[in-house]
Amino acid sequence: MQTKLEQLARRLEEIDSGLASEESARDMNRFRALGRERAEIEPVVTRFHEYNRARVELAGAQEMLSDPDMKALAEEEIHAASARIETLEADLQRLLLPRDPNDDRNIFLEIRAGTGGDESGIFAGDLLRMYMRYAERHRWTTEMISESSSDMGGYKEVIVRIVGTGAYSKLKFESGGHRVQRVPETEAQGRIHTSACTVAVLPEADEIDDVKIDPTEIRIDVYRASGAGGQHVNKTESAVRITHLPTGIVVECQDDRSQHKNRERAMKILAARIKDQQTREQQAKEASTRKSLIGSGDRSERIRTYNFPQGRVTDHRINLTLYRIDAIMDGDLDELSERLAAEHQAEQLAALADAA
Repeated sequence: MQTKLEQLARRLEEIDSGLASEESARDMNRFRALGRERAEIEPVVTRFHEYNRARVELAGAQEMLSDPDMKALAEEEIHAASARIETLEADLQRLLLPRDPNDDRNIFLEIRAGTGGDESGIFAGDLLRMYMRYAERHRWTTEMISESSSDMGGYKEVIVRIVGTGAYSKLKFESGGHRVQRVPETEAQGRIHTSACTVAVLPEADEIDDVKIDPTEIRIDVYRASGAGGQHVNKTESAVRITHLPTGIVVECQDDRSQHKNRERAMKILAARIKDQQTREQQAKEASTRKSLIGSGDRSERIRTYNFPQGRVTDHRINLTLYRIDAIMDGDLDELSERLAAEHQAEQLAALADAA
C-alpha cells in the first residue's frame, strides 16, 4: 500500500505541473482529463500526507518516553497518534479500492410488477414515488421514458431516466426483487397479501457509441401506440420496438408523439441494457471463486421486504431491519444506501485480503 500511495503522490505533482503548463492550456481535452484525474487522486494523497504526519508525531512521542518528566505527556500523545494512524490506514484502504467506473453516471430505473396481480402494480407505483422523492432530495432531475399503467392504478412497467452526479453509485444496489406485505385497499376481509416487483438500475452510456450496436443486428418495428394519448397517438405509427437479435433484448417506447424521439429513447435504453449485460457477464467471470451478493443485482433475487403492518423494511442481503417504513417510502433511503455501500466495501477489502 505504501508503494502505491507514494506513486499517487508523485503522480499528483506531475498532474499539477501539467495543468500549469502552456501546452495543457492549449489542449482543453487534455486539461479536462488531467482535472478529472486530479479530482480522483487528490483526496487519497491528502490522506496519505496526514498519515505520514501522524507517523512522524508518533515517532517524536516515542522519543520523549526516555525523559521521566515528559513520560505522561508522551504516552498520551502515543495513544492519540496510534489511534489516528489506525483510522487513516482504514480510510486509505477504502480509498484505494477499485472504483466503479459507472458511479458518476446517470441511470435508467426500470420497475416491473411481478406476482400479486393488481396489488403488485400499485406497489410498483409506490416504489416509483419512493425513488422519485429520493432523486428530489438529491436535487437530481427525472424524465419519464416509458410507462405501462395497470388497471387498478400503478404500473405494469415504468422506466425513468435519473440525471445527477452519483446517481448510479447511490442506487446501484436497488436492483433485484422487492416484496411488499400489506392489506390491499381492495381486500374486504383485511387479510395481508404478499406481492412483488423487480427493479433494475442501469448506468447510462455516455454515448450510444460506447456500446457497439451493429445496425444489421437490430430489428426496428413501428406501430400505433396504445393507451392514453388521445386521437393523435392512436392514428400515427409513432411507437417503436427495437429487438437486438444477438441477445434477444427488446425495448419498446411509445410515450412521445414523435417516432424519431421514441426511437432515440429506445436506442439509449437498448445501449444501457446491453452494457448492463456485458458488465454482469464480466462480473460473473471475476466472481467465479468469490460471489459478491450485494453487487450481483440478480433480478430474481429477493433483496428487500416492506412489511406495512409491522412498519418495517428489511434488506435481506445485510440482515438490516429498519422500523421507519413511512420515511423510507417517502424517499429517505440514505441509511440503506450507506449501509449497503459499506458492506460492499467490506467485501472488496476481504477479497483483496484473500488475494494477497
